Amino acid sequence: MIEPTTSDAAPDQQQVPDSLQAHFQPHISADEIEQVYHLKRAQPLLQVFTALFHGGFDGVLVRLLVLRELAGDTSSPSFTRADINTRLGYLLPESLETVLMRLRSNQLLAWDAQQAVYRVTPMARNVLSAIDALLALGKEEDSSDMGFLLSQVAGAQVMGGVTVDQLNHLLGRLVELTEEFSDAIASGSEFRLRASQAKWHMACDWVEKGSEILRAITTDENADSATHKAAQAIGRAQSALLNMQGMFSRALNQIERQRVHLGQSGLSTTDIKRWLLEHEDLASLATDAIDQPVVPLFMTPAEMIDVAETELMADRVNTNVSNGLPSGEDAPTTVSDGPAMQQELDDWLARLSDFAALGNFPSIAEEAPKAIQAHESLLPASFAVASYRASLLPLLGDADEARLQGATAALARLPVKFSPQDEMVQLPDLEVAAISLASLTLSLNPEGDKSDE
Repeated sequence: MIEPTTSDAAPDQQQVPDSLQAHFQPHISADEIEQVYHLKRAQPLLQVFTALFHGGFDGVLVRLLVLRELAGDTSSPSFTRADINTRLGYLLPESLETVLMRLRSNQLLAWDAQQAVYRVTPMARNVLSAIDALLALGKEEDSSDMGFLLSQVAGAQVMGGVTVDQLNHLLGRLVELTEEFSDAIASGSEFRLRASQAKWHMACDWVEKGSEILRAITTDENADSATHKAAQAIGRAQSALLNMQGMFSRALNQIERQRVHLGQSGLSTTDIKRWLLEHEDLASLATDAIDQPVVPLFMTPAEMIDVAETELMADRVNTNVSNGLPSGEDAPTTVSDGPAMQQELDDWLARLSDFAALGNFPSIAEEAPKAIQAHESLLPASFAVASYRASLLPLLGDADEARLQGATAALARLPVKFSPQDEMVQLPDLEVAAISLASLTLSLNPEGDKSDE
């Protein structure tokens, strides 16, 4: 087998490239742009990516396949052409020859003429490592798309070479997520809110993992001022992202209060919309449900006479009816079976107000506690009533809600602080088996504890 000589070049390198200056304004020199300078310095590396990813997807796939097969073989640092033919025997010889020539001419494979062997270059291994890291993170469920950016910052921090550009990429993604979540909250769509809330929880997991990395960057004395500023900006963006928990809760509570239920069936408009979204073809629901618009009916003359006689006699009977007003009747008495949610809210508000005034809640004793467990204020009650009360707890201390009028605004103005936790507590209750652990703390400031705002 005759190997390619050093004078061989890739087909795309034989083409005359466009002038860089032709893409800029006539009075602007390309060399005056700072980013152009940095990109020109990285020209060898960029040419490697061009050699790999230039052309159609099928060609790119074959090049990456050949390079990954050779780089994955660690038994020997070099390969003869016979070894390559054996390892990649499933490829056509012509296609394999073209790929090897392209990889060799772009410094991805090195050809040792004295020993007649190929070797994978260090640059090729670096490129494959970066691609493999991105492919590995793509297999994981990361709807926030922060895993790869954070891994790059973490790796650079360990090696002591984190750059401002890497931090700016992470900062830009955090700003995009914050804007996306704000738009979802402003939309008022329950389905969009719940999808964004799930994405927000995943983003918070990445924020928690990246806090230690940012702390190490901000405390590093060798880092320059630009790196410190970028890390501090990321910290502020993370804080803004974490503070959106209350915004999601208020928006979902507002939707819950405005949800429309269909009679006494227990179904709501949300349930119907979710059921409709599960069907790809809504028109198929009308199949066998709608009859033909016109169904011809045929009658004999005898039947037509009978119908006409009946109609005629009915008109004569109606003419004999007195034109006087009908006698009065008592209106029927109806009893509403719906739950008195407003009365339930007023009763629970009075109960919390007693606790805020150190009165008879949760006990009549004068030494009533200033902090109680949340489930003591929710129970005893049925599961529906306890759930309704629990949904109102996040309104305690809500400044936006306190400015409004009504029972929920009075609830928000109570000097009681709601502190939820991530743990669950088991309860010896017939209606509620377990509930999230939380506490209600009485604020010493009669105007509300504003120290946490």
